Amino acid sequence: MVVASVTFEIRYKNGHLRFPVRVKPRASKSAILGVKLDALEVAVAAPPVDGAANDELVRTIAAALGIAKRQVAIVSGESSRTKLVDVTGVSEEILRAKLTFDRR
Repeated sequence: MVVASVTFEIRYKNGHLRFPVRVKPRASKSAILGVKLDALEVAVAAPPVDGAANDELVRTIAAALGIAKRQVAIVSGESSRTKLVDVTGVSEEILRAKLTFDRR
């Protein structure tokens, strides 16, 4: 069985790592689901109302990376399921290792 390497683009800009995220709100629990359609897919246990899903997305990514919430920011797509997220304080290698995994 051949398993294709699934990845998403991470851009380095002004000391920050930026990458696309696809959010699935109203999940039973918040979790990093993997990569789908060239974006990191994240389920959040919050509704997309009054920024609750965005806050939960930031918390989930920060917890997965072991960094403070202030080091994670949504730079575009605040009202969309597809967002551009900015992270500081981690290398690209650590970010990929902690946020992606083989889902065989």
